[in-house]
Amino acid sequence: MADRSLRGMRLGSQSLQSEEGVTFSPRKKSVYQLADGSTFEVMFSADAEVPTIWESPKSGQEGRLLDDAGRQVEMEAADVKVPRSHWDMLLERRTRPELEELLQERLDFLRARRGQHKIGA
Repeated sequence: MADRSLRGMRLGSQSLQSEEGVTFSPRKKSVYQLADGSTFEVMFSADAEVPTIWESPKSGQEGRLLDDAGRQVEMEAADVKVPRSHWDMLLERRTRPELEELLQERLDFLRARRGQHKIGA
């Protein structure tokens, strides 16, 4: 059985495909800087929109995009979304006088209910 083994090729270690005739898509290198000043590079497609913030693959910290001159790219105001609180959403649906009226009705109801249920009676 040993005399029938495959010879001359390391199975699984080499590909039989070549890179002949293969054209790679155009790429561009983007450089990001971390808060401590260190930088890392990320490759993107040439026609891709490059994000201004990218997470470092080594440290997990967020890095800011650097331009060709080595300065940090300014973030657009549209990128930062201001979170709305519950109060903001409530004011979108009702006015302050309506809210004060609802509050007073609820307080009156709770005070009336508290007087009906006496402990030990």
